[in-house]
Amino acid sequence: MSKNEAHGAITHDNHAALWHGRFAEGPDAAAVEFETSIYVDERMAFDDIQGSKAHAQMLCNQKIISPKENEEIQQGLSSIESDLKSGKLLIDYSAEDIHSFIEATLTDRIGESGRKLHTGRSRNDQIALDERLYLRRAIPDLQKTIASVIKTLTDIAIQHKETLLTGYTHMQHAQPVTLCHHLCAWAWMLVRDWQRLSDSLKRISTSPLGSGALAGSGLNLDRESVAKDLGFEGVTENSLDSVSDRDYCIEFTSDFSILQMHLSRMCEEIVYWSTTEFGFVELSEKWSTGSSIMPQKKNPDFAELIRGRTGRVYGSLFNLLTMMKGLPLSYNRDMQEDKAPLFEALDCVKANLTVFQEMVSTAKWNTQKMALSCEGGFANATDVADYLVTKGMPFRNAHSVAAQCVRLALDTKRSAIEELSLSELKSISPLFEEDLFKKITSHACMSARKTTGGPSPVQTEKQCKKLLEFCEGKC
Repeated sequence: MSKNEAHGAITHDNHAALWHGRFAEGPDAAAVEFETSIYVDERMAFDDIQGSKAHAQMLCNQKIISPKENEEIQQGLSSIESDLKSGKLLIDYSAEDIHSFIEATLTDRIGESGRKLHTGRSRNDQIALDERLYLRRAIPDLQKTIASVIKTLTDIAIQHKETLLTGYTHMQHAQPVTLCHHLCAWAWMLVRDWQRLSDSLKRISTSPLGSGALAGSGLNLDRESVAKDLGFEGVTENSLDSVSDRDYCIEFTSDFSILQMHLSRMCEEIVYWSTTEFGFVELSEKWSTGSSIMPQKKNPDFAELIRGRTGRVYGSLFNLLTMMKGLPLSYNRDMQEDKAPLFEALDCVKANLTVFQEMVSTAKWNTQKMALSCEGGFANATDVADYLVTKGMPFRNAHSVAAQCVRLALDTKRSAIEELSLSELKSISPLFEEDLFKKITSHACMSARKTTGGPSPVQTEKQCKKLLEFCEGKC
């Protein structure tokens, strides 16, 4: 019993490949196995049916097929769609691709009319259409997941508008911020990812169907009506370009790569924040693992796996770029290899987003350790310079004075500028007064930064409001 028979699939061994006409003998079984793409493109079954229905209706409208033949095709395709959804019909993996499977199944069901469906159409423009239809379905679903993660991060951020946290540059203490500010930074990365995907969707808003193999059709096709029926804004302008273009695969996979890079950066911070040395976050036991040899371990494996899978998404992008770089116009069979990297990258980022959301939403934040991280390390040195600026000193001079304060503290084995006495500070600049010490506490430094986008609670509250507004209707 074959694998197909074991799964109850209808097989089409009596149907030759769609292109077999000029061949005296069929391809070797190993050759068929090598060239088949149905394991990858089966996910576009319903998109293929949708496109085929619109194509058949156009053929009828143009009097290329009869109303009766169109009705038979429409009903046959609807029955295939219904049976696939219910599980009554299973994919036949001996078919060359999903297009061949659907056409062969249709012909099995309705007879000769099924053979007229492919009139005026090539698999070259058919697959270009199916990919666009699939992406129009799949990308909004991914965007919904992105928006849900943004909302989760924002909901957590709202609870931590006053939670102090050290901000870093070069992984060195820089200036005091808040956990809210930091989580908002993560969220804004994802907002751009959502927007990039929307921009990319605009570039698949035209239909390639009717471009044929490369030169259109001598039949009286109405490309524009099919495009309208399928919800496209118009048709592609050049038939050669229509069937050889895979920019959209590369563009979406590039979008996925940037999204994955953002997730990797966030997970990198979660990994070191969860170390004993930092201790800023404790991941739920549901989203941690132990060690096979060290009983005490609680490892951030899921964050590490998300970070590690960045290579897979980047690999998909380079796969597509390399595949396309030397292809002459128009279609080449190399382009059959576009779907696997595109779909793998899409599946990977979507799974990573889901895991990331669960991992972050169940984490516990050690606010005390975060606040302590702001002590020492001279994260308030810029605020010392700003203090002097308010006293009339030019910033470049103030920067030098603040640096001298840091130097004095280090030379006298003190870990913070505020540990210096007022007299010591006055020895560097007479502009220092007692009010300095209130202005350079971590909380005061954070709260003073009220410029748009800054970490002060008044500003992070505005950010959170904008992020929640962005998420409205998108989750």
